[in-house]
Amino acid sequence: MTIKIDRIQVGAPDPELKNSPIFDEDDREYLSLDEELQSGVCYFNGSSYQIGDYVCSGNELLRCEAYGVWIREGDCHEESQ
Repeated sequence: MTIKIDRIQVGAPDPELKNSPIFDEDDREYLSLDEELQSGVCYFNGSSYQIGDYVCSGNELLRCEAYGVWIREGDCHEESQ
């Protein structure tokens, strides 16, 4: 049995709206640290989210990370014990 994690469902990224880049956890070493690109928030479909916020895009769990990028954390379902 699976249980939904209680996170905001934001849907799929709309290319017409502002979206922060999405990276896998393993991609951290490749993140650009250019100051001009850094942001204190992440954007998803034009809405802003604070560092540390989680959202679900479909079944994908995303966490807003420093520098204003999304990091994939897994999926939005977790197994019950």
